[in-house]
Amino acid sequence: MVVTHTEIEGLRRFRTGKVRDVYDLGDELLIVATDRLSAFDVVMPNGIPDKGRVLTQLSLFWFDLTRDVVENHLITADIDEILGRLRKLGVAEPEKYRDMLDGRTMVVKKADAFPVECVIRGYLSGSAWKEYRTAERQAGDGFVDLHGHKIPVGLRESDRLPQPIFTPATKAESGHDVNISIEEMEHIVGKSEAAQLIEKTTAVYKVAADHAASRGIIIADTKFEFGRIGDKIIIIDEVLTPDSSRFWDAQTYNPGGPQPSFDKQYVRDWLESTGWNKEPPPPVLPDDVVARTAEKYREAYRRIVGKPLGT
Repeated sequence: MVVTHTEIEGLRRFRTGKVRDVYDLGDELLIVATDRLSAFDVVMPNGIPDKGRVLTQLSLFWFDLTRDVVENHLITADIDEILGRLRKLGVAEPEKYRDMLDGRTMVVKKADAFPVECVIRGYLSGSAWKEYRTAERQAGDGFVDLHGHKIPVGLRESDRLPQPIFTPATKAESGHDVNISIEEMEHIVGKSEAAQLIEKTTAVYKVAADHAASRGIIIADTKFEFGRIGDKIIIIDEVLTPDSSRFWDAQTYNPGGPQPSFDKQYVRDWLESTGWNKEPPPPVLPDDVVARTAEKYREAYRRIVGKPLGT
């Protein structure tokens, strides 16, 4: 089933994002990854089959792989345990929500989220490429200053960086996140906390990038969210999915321009071809665009995890 909307009687909605519906369980949160898809910051009218399940199952895979690197917020993703929790909270007939929640839902610890996105880039792409090109025209010593990192001039779009760089951003409830300097991040979260976030982000990215490389996948960049429970900093939300990362196929990697990615590229390309003005309401996505996009998400899971979704 394609899930684009959720409603659980008896639970208070904590937050509704572009993709996730979050419910308040007291000291815990119930996070449901729907099949909604946003492009150009607008949610499309029809969903992508299995998208929410891919986001959740990939996050679970990475949580497990990196649990010795940084603690995460996961409590359980077992559907029977989840329905049992709903029953104890007074939700009537929780079994009726099984099909809607199964495979796309996590119960997690409630943490105080840091108000920054922890972005790390191993390759020169996206907004970093645009900033690099602008700064390169003014570079006088053979290096470009990119968020405090010295990057040599002469790199091409999608080139691998000499080493991964941390480029934080502020969170945006709507529209694009805004890139900021590390100094600005320190002002927002504190110098000690910023140092810990950079260290944890870099460590998780290294483990993930090494694993993905063994599967023929390049993680060009990704973003993490962190939260605090008491004095402990943990990773929260989703991790290393096609919605939060650029995954490229190592076999077809060809720097010098943008690379095909395992995400909603088919949707963006089709929308650009329609002449849509990128303002609501968006057009309904054709069946073939939906099907090809769904397969890209499933392929990302299959390549990284080593088995098809649901097996």
